[in-house]
Amino acid sequence: MLLKIFTLTIASTRPITGSAPELRGFFATQFNEYSLLHQHSADRLIYRYPLVQYKMIGGAPMVVGINDGAEVLKQVYDKYDEIKLGEEVYEIVEKGISVKNQEFGISEKIHSYEFATPWLALNQENYKKYYGLKSREDRNEFLRKTLIGNLLSVSKSLDYQVPDTIKCDVDVNIRKSRLKDVNVMTFIGGFCTNFLIPDYLGIGKSVSRGFGTVKQLERDGVIKCNS
Repeated sequence: MLLKIFTLTIASTRPITGSAPELRGFFATQFNEYSLLHQHSADRLIYRYPLVQYKMIGGAPMVVGINDGAEVLKQVYDKYDEIKLGEEVYEIVEKGISVKNQEFGISEKIHSYEFATPWLALNQENYKKYYGLKSREDRNEFLRKTLIGNLLSVSKSLDYQVPDTIKCDVDVNIRKSRLKDVNVMTFIGGFCTNFLIPDYLGIGKSVSRGFGTVKQLERDGVIKCNS
């Protein structure tokens, strides 16, 4: 299926040191009337795949809108001249925008991806299960199943009926990250799969806050895929 993807990048007069959650907070406060920007409706959290996602990629703020989220970003991206992240205010000197229709879904080929931001794969319950596994192969198999579950969850939320078996393999390492001032276990590295994912979409948990951002590698097959 085709997804409409609106990508917004922001540049200031000086290096931007804010975080993805702070970027999310700016848009949520500035444009509170758009529920897709902050995942809340009548003070209740909207439990679905976020159609607007916030990232810091290489020190540069990025906001990605998908389908309806792309339409919202079209309406608001040019309605501010500065952004406040934490206690810092940054003057905006450039906004880069890209609007594309991109393929999403099962592919006949294997594609390789890297995590541009750490993958938050496990909730508290799965974290305990993961640490209960002794062998590296068992842990990798657990992560493979988790990754497939992530892709199925995104597909369901985007109304995409997966027509065939998702195959994948992972090549990741553990990394500690911070989420809401709490240490969490995340993964960096990459994976391969017979699934097309547009660049800078997030998979896993807390993707609206910048986790799990994927980018396709220029050479597919760079990561060995046995599944």
